[in-house]
Amino acid sequence: MPGILARVALTAHTIRIDHLPAEVRSDLDPFRVGIRSGLLWKGNGRTLAGVGEMLRIPIERPGGFAHAQARLAGEWTDEAGSAAGGEPGTGPVAFGAFDFDPASNGELIVPDHVLCRAPNGALWLTALRDSAAAGSTVEDDALITEALARLPRSEPGNEPTTMTLLSMLTPELWRDEIVGRARDLIRSGELDKCVLARELVVTADAPFDPAIIMPRLDQTFPTANLFLVDGFFGASPELLVSRLGDVVRAHPLAGTLPRSTDPDRDRTLAAELLASDKNRWEHRITIDWLLDTLLPFCSYVDAEPEPSIVSLANVHHLGTRVEGRLSSPAASVLELVDALHPTPAVGGDPQKAALDLIADLERADRGRYAGPTGWVDGNGNGEFAVSVRSAQFVDPDRVRLFAGVGVVGDSDPQAELDETRAKFKAILGALIQP
Repeated sequence: MPGILARVALTAHTIRIDHLPAEVRSDLDPFRVGIRSGLLWKGNGRTLAGVGEMLRIPIERPGGFAHAQARLAGEWTDEAGSAAGGEPGTGPVAFGAFDFDPASNGELIVPDHVLCRAPNGALWLTALRDSAAAGSTVEDDALITEALARLPRSEPGNEPTTMTLLSMLTPELWRDEIVGRARDLIRSGELDKCVLARELVVTADAPFDPAIIMPRLDQTFPTANLFLVDGFFGASPELLVSRLGDVVRAHPLAGTLPRSTDPDRDRTLAAELLASDKNRWEHRITIDWLLDTLLPFCSYVDAEPEPSIVSLANVHHLGTRVEGRLSSPAASVLELVDALHPTPAVGGDPQKAALDLIADLERADRGRYAGPTGWVDGNGNGEFAVSVRSAQFVDPDRVRLFAGVGVVGDSDPQAELDETRAKFKAILGALIQP
């Protein structure tokens, strides 16, 4: 049964399927499959979808990620090598969406079928099988037929037409008693930065359909990291970390201004963000911390010398790309996630003081908001986003979402409240469209 793994001979069998007829390739398109199956990653040119569930690998946090990686790598005889050449996202693959709280335990979901479209367009199908039960020799045609039979086939239902928004704390209370209080503590020297989030619960007059929501997010935020894992979904612009071979990358964002529909005003806002001492200081905290944290894993690591503007449909961000080479033996992406989360972009600085203040002030459990969400394969490759611009299904017709802001000594509480409203638009705009 799903979630329980007996000690039997398991095989990860990977085949390339982009030679198939167009109609079959369409049925096996990872994005189309993932929005229905509930396991999807799309980002940085790579799309993965999981179908079914072979097992779940529990992870004790902090510190349990290395054990989970070893289990993912060790449970299968991987037949992907000769066919896929170790292509990231082939062989055994798992999806994970972890809570923001770094002490909250999590798990990896291992599907029994995975579809992967690589950045070069190659399309791969991996099947995890009990070779003792199914036989050690598996024909490619049989794997394709099996995968097609497992695909979710449900049709979209009636889309919601209205929704009700409930702010769990009044905007004025959040602005004055939470953001204002944090700013005053920062000014007194107790810490440098604290990231505070505001919660909304959205209830609709009919169930939401991820197969409608995810394409909207993909269309509106084409450069974002899209994910759908275990009822948690989003379109995050922020890459926490990727590990492909020995190359490690991150794209931290910190510093935000809402966009304007007037082109001239919008350009002015982007220039103001780039010149803002407050936002550049907030951003610098994150970059310095991230470089210091990655360095022990790397033979070298470096960042762009200056931040640049990352413009999304609803906001401008300050972003800096970070890249390095991992020392040998290379740490897995899960070990890097364990080390890097939470960054100052979603927690604050110093980390412990900021997390303590969040627990004291926020009056809400963030759940998976701003936690790491992504995928990992048996070789330790993978990509994880910082799960902002995200929401969690509570019921089919109800979702819970957060928007956060980085509070520093120069913060204006009203401006921080306005920033949360701009960030909420990312998900709210995809839930129901006119």
